[in-house]
Amino acid sequence: MTEYIDDNFDLNYEKVIKYNETTTQELAGNYEKIIASFGEDLDREGLQQTPERVAKAMQFLTHGYNLDPYEILRSAIFHERYSEMIIIKDIEIYSLCEHHMLPFFGKAHVAYIPNGKICGLSKIARISDVFARRLQVQERLTSEIMECIQDTLEPMGAAVVIEAQHLCKMMRGVQKQNSSTTTSAFTGEFENQSTRSEFISLISANLR
Repeated sequence: MTEYIDDNFDLNYEKVIKYNETTTQELAGNYEKIIASFGEDLDREGLQQTPERVAKAMQFLTHGYNLDPYEILRSAIFHERYSEMIIIKDIEIYSLCEHHMLPFFGKAHVAYIPNGKICGLSKIARISDVFARRLQVQERLTSEIMECIQDTLEPMGAAVVIEAQHLCKMMRGVQKQNSSTTTSAFTGEFENQSTRSEFISLISANLR
């Protein structure tokens, strides 16, 4: 497993990333074969460390498999009587399409209506990243974030909208560089048209 240590929140904070050496070497060996199959020269200066770099990059890009988003959310639950809509907008999303293992990226907008429990705001962004750092499709990613919030916080409703661009569609295939994909998932109070419309209006507004 890859271990990510990022819990030192003082002025001397430094993120430490440790890679499993066995996994790194195994992946690097596989990437050597892949690069050689292209007809490339692995002894060329620019490629000499590439298999190991790619092995580490792929471990980082898929490190969500090693983390439990439900536990992350449960670690910062607080009991409050607040019962209005809470929205976290413009959460940056970076993921890999499971069909071609090419990136898709964009923004997630997440909301919930508390029912006696709220969570630390950073945890919403954190669980979004955990689900994204796996081989994904945008549709499932959207639902997984919503279900995690609904199952853990038990709010009166939860909503997730993701807008993303897919390099598998932009770099290959139809090669449409200016298209984007929007997915949504709603539960509870957000299934009511008025509540959903308020959410859509707020995430579309420039309130800065």
